[in-house]
Amino acid sequence: MPEAVGPADAVTRLRAHGCWYPSADADGTHAAFICDRGGVPQLWAAPVGSDEVRLLDSSPDPVKEVSWSPDGRWIAYTAAPGGGEHTRVLCVRPDGTGRRILAGADPASSAYLGCWAHDGSAVAVTVADPATVPPGLSQQPAPDHGPADGLYPGARPRPDWADRDGHATLLGPAAHGPAPGAAPGTGPDGTPDGTAAPAARPGGGLSVYLIDPDGLASPVLLTRETHAASLRACDLSRDGRFVLLRRGPRGRREAVLRRTADSAATFALPVADGDPWIGRFSRDGRTLWLRSDADREHAALLAVALDDDGRPQHTSVAAERDTSDLELLAFAQDGRTAALSWNAQGVSELELVETFPTGHAPDGTGPARPLPLPHEVVTRVTAAGAGRLLLALSGSQRRPGVWWAHEGVSTLRTPWSARDEDAVPPGRPPVRPVPLRLTARDGLPLSGWYYRAPGRAPDEPAPCVIHLHGGPEEQERPVFHPLYHELLGRGLDVFAPDVRGSLGHGRSFVDADLGAGRFAAFADVADCAAHAVTAGPADPTRLAVMGPSYGGYLTFASLVWHPDLFRTGIAVCGMSDLLTFFAGTEPWIAESAAHKYGHPERDRELLRALSPMSRIEALRVPVLAVHGEHDTNVPPGESRQFVRAARERGIHAELLILRDEGHDFQRADNRRLFRRAAADWMERHLLG
Repeated sequence: MPEAVGPADAVTRLRAHGCWYPSADADGTHAAFICDRGGVPQLWAAPVGSDEVRLLDSSPDPVKEVSWSPDGRWIAYTAAPGGGEHTRVLCVRPDGTGRRILAGADPASSAYLGCWAHDGSAVAVTVADPATVPPGLSQQPAPDHGPADGLYPGARPRPDWADRDGHATLLGPAAHGPAPGAAPGTGPDGTPDGTAAPAARPGGGLSVYLIDPDGLASPVLLTRETHAASLRACDLSRDGRFVLLRRGPRGRREAVLRRTADSAATFALPVADGDPWIGRFSRDGRTLWLRSDADREHAALLAVALDDDGRPQHTSVAAERDTSDLELLAFAQDGRTAALSWNAQGVSELELVETFPTGHAPDGTGPARPLPLPHEVVTRVTAAGAGRLLLALSGSQRRPGVWWAHEGVSTLRTPWSARDEDAVPPGRPPVRPVPLRLTARDGLPLSGWYYRAPGRAPDEPAPCVIHLHGGPEEQERPVFHPLYHELLGRGLDVFAPDVRGSLGHGRSFVDADLGAGRFAAFADVADCAAHAVTAGPADPTRLAVMGPSYGGYLTFASLVWHPDLFRTGIAVCGMSDLLTFFAGTEPWIAESAAHKYGHPERDRELLRALSPMSRIEALRVPVLAVHGEHDTNVPPGESRQFVRAARERGIHAELLILRDEGHDFQRADNRRLFRRAAADWMERHLLG
């Protein structure tokens, strides 16, 4: 593959833009939201019933979350400087003036958005302390792409930044040497050959502050935790005496209720993974509503009755389903109408219930009222004035969009969301996937979504790409994937399964890959490929595997654990050695990942055995690795060392580094380049 670079212009207007993560003002007439119509996810605002939109932050830094203050005066949001994984929290007036950084100005730290105080006087922000970098590991600050007005102080480009052109570099067939800047005789992580990498980067404390967006009051520290995996303020009681926190590592999250006066914990309960906004206080502060899977297989709506000191009196189940997780929980402006989004085998089902209904106990709910949805998946629900909700929806036939639901009766697409017919260019509509069910070799039920390339006879064997999602606590959903659309247009089928560890199938399924259970997840990939052959039908001689993040790790693993099964693979931002991953990732990510994979000190032999690099000699097929240059979740060295080792063994391996990107590719030009490079690679190795 020749050297490839992205277009010089980072802003590419999209014909079919997406809108997501809405937040409404106090009366529900205007919404702030994330939109990629300018080529990168940015902060926009618009009247709910008008197509007159305005850009509130023209910076090319991708926006991650948005929250309008309850008093309507400020919009807070999270952005990623330079497209990397370090984030900062900013605020801006609804008219676009007064923009300022609230937290995260230090390029070595990160800040995350929490809830607002109910009077709008302050917003909760989680600040991650800068990590200490051990010897041999380099930490490069993201380049400062901010405007010249000094909004983004402190960030500086890397020394080689001015000498680079374009937005991506594809390394050609030349053999890899040591990591750039490494001394002779060092390994890919910069440590001397034969010596163990550090178990994890030290540091990683998380602190939650209440910050006044007007800057008139000093920040108030609510709580701090050292060696924390996650910490987010989800709600404050209206009297300000209590804060609801979500904390803990993946697979072991919990809700913690703390007093704001002395940070003393009064209550804790396990909660489900997935959406971080886990619950809310009732208006009188005497009931805490939680989305939790405590002592349950599937997450449900729990009501926790509290005394005056915030201590639990009793806990009851307010709404549940036997085979579905409660995925999203939101409340209307009155605080009495709850919106419950259930995950039914990957498809969302939304219903409204009244809390504190007449004649019921304070922790009871009224009858559920289903709300029909125009598309398959709800990604966010938020209040939008009296009797109205804003819904972020995705589906197999559309780009993400924002709809508003009025009085729980009907839904209407906002004028500024892309039309469904604009999801793809005319002439080739999106493929609607079909669900497939199978059983793993150890009896565990598995499932996934199969996409059939257009124009192929139903019984004709087809080249097929097994696509593995990230996480592992994510879930394959029937939504429009531009990558799948590109692959299908090249005549390739796609089977996207949920292997063990995925969300949406119950707590036991999520925990089935813990520790040594990950070997069974490797076997799941082979079982899913076999089922694609028998039920797809996929051609057993033309199979490939690919995926991002954890899916990239599974791709590396599948190519060395099942060396004769696949013709090729594409690993995107994947881990190749769990020990070097723990040594190089962010401290809070290491804290969270230890529960899933194993502890980097106590379980070193297990982590070594689970690492694809430990079986690199089994690799027999070409591999393409793709990585964002600013990825600090899974550092690019994970891809570099696998590609280097493959080439040393005579295997065709290439590496595509996307500039100005982190762990998730956000920019339109880079996403387009990635899709085309991936489809070209698959077409060459499966159809050539």
